[in-house]
Amino acid sequence: MKGSATRRGADLVARTLERLGVTTIFTVSGNHVMPIFDALLATKIRLIHARHEAACVHMADAWGRLTGQAGIALVTGGQGHSNAVAGLYTALASESPVVLLSGHAGLNELGRGAFQEMAQADLARPVTKASWTAQSAATLGADIAKAISLATSGRPGPVHISLPVDLLEQELAEDPAPVSAQPVAMPLDDKIAALTLQHLQSATKPLVLCGPMLCTERGQAMMRRAADVLDVPVIGMESPRGVNDPGLGAFAEILAEADLVVLVGKPLDFTLKFGEAPLSSSCRWIAIDPDEALIARAVKALGARLVASGVADPVSTLQALTKGHAASATVPSGWRQQVSDALNHAMPQWGSLRSSDPSHLHPVEMCRTIGAFLAAHPQATYVCDGGEIGQWAQALVHPQRRLINGVGGTIGVSLPFAIAAKLANPQHPVLAVMGDGTFGFHMAEFDTAVRYGIALIVVVGNDARWNAEYQIQLRQYGAERAKNCELLPSRYERVTEALGGYGACVSTAEELRGALEGAHRSGKPACINVMMESIAAPIIRR
Repeated sequence: MKGSATRRGADLVARTLERLGVTTIFTVSGNHVMPIFDALLATKIRLIHARHEAACVHMADAWGRLTGQAGIALVTGGQGHSNAVAGLYTALASESPVVLLSGHAGLNELGRGAFQEMAQADLARPVTKASWTAQSAATLGADIAKAISLATSGRPGPVHISLPVDLLEQELAEDPAPVSAQPVAMPLDDKIAALTLQHLQSATKPLVLCGPMLCTERGQAMMRRAADVLDVPVIGMESPRGVNDPGLGAFAEILAEADLVVLVGKPLDFTLKFGEAPLSSSCRWIAIDPDEALIARAVKALGARLVASGVADPVSTLQALTKGHAASATVPSGWRQQVSDALNHAMPQWGSLRSSDPSHLHPVEMCRTIGAFLAAHPQATYVCDGGEIGQWAQALVHPQRRLINGVGGTIGVSLPFAIAAKLANPQHPVLAVMGDGTFGFHMAEFDTAVRYGIALIVVVGNDARWNAEYQIQLRQYGAERAKNCELLPSRYERVTEALGGYGACVSTAEELRGALEGAHRSGKPACINVMMESIAAPIIRR
């Protein structure tokens, strides 16, 4: 009987997800996944029904980064799937464990002009660790377990499975045995660990650079411990600005002095200038990575400068390098202190900067005010989008728990990120900063936040332009050719109010301070529209 079967493929999917610890799924409904919607009614899994499929993936991405568990996105086939694929690149670049489950035309109809027939697995493959189409109803549970294991093992990242609707509706003769989905550890070889420690001890100015996987709250704690044990600077990199990441202060200057760089799950790529200047040509390198292809890439780029390499996941690597050791010194070495000072360097003028226009805030004023609010709520989650405003927000505000757009450099993720962050940590505030260009990507997700009572705070830096691109025009083509990046100084907060949230429009630091407190007290999804002076993002130099 339709709606009451207990051994459909869809029921196997739902039971497997629940048995593997999934508590929340981010979704947009559609024909091909309605059997799963029905099957999930027999579980305790919570569905968060969003307004766009890419937003579902961004929510799952944030969930994965914050919890360390695989974030699950569920969308329909065809255009629903292709919309969702757009969000996968951000998760891939940020090393976030995501599983995208997409509905799919029935296997028995493929090649016959099926509804929304598409080579879905092929479409997702370039932006995932693995992508395939399920072939048997009886093995759907095994498919789910495999996907979660792959997503959370080695270098975490997104995995996709397309689920043909005829498999979801098929009744099974028997219930397949339960499956498990443990991450597969990739430990560092003892000889490579010993060699790495030897090089670290003999170097004068060594750096250990870690990738996005270790830039989570848990990863940051591991990096701090490793720095204390090794008495060597251990730095996480997760920004598309790379060596010029304003959140890392004067990082480019200390990088130029390094005589040894150990890459722990950090790809040698554009964020490190491919190993070229400002890095010294005499700098030695060690690459430890779960992906052999990335080690091969480092070998090709560095040649004889690469003195050692090994295949291992980042967590296992730090554990191997610190195994059996306590902190080596109560006072950091001179080099480690020099690096710390550079990373924490702030431009002196930031303490007194004010806007030249009384009707607009300077980005520094906005960020100082946000920083004061977060200081009063130390367990809050801070979400930064991309673009120029995102760089100001990352440079000036340094909370304990932060999510940024990541190495992929996309914009538009912050509102979906904030929704997932609030669901993951419901007792503490979530504050997201985005630009006015970004607001247009997923503004409808304020409706999602209102429907589920998700009380987040979004601050929109409104300078009435696509400022990152405008700054490129100014630098490369001149002011007379800086055209077509204009926006209107729109009242974005009214969109949120119309959807049932809290809205405020401000143009002074004092108004922003009051609006932040008002938004927090309201208990509603909130949008604070800050009329902001248009300023290029900072590049920090001492």
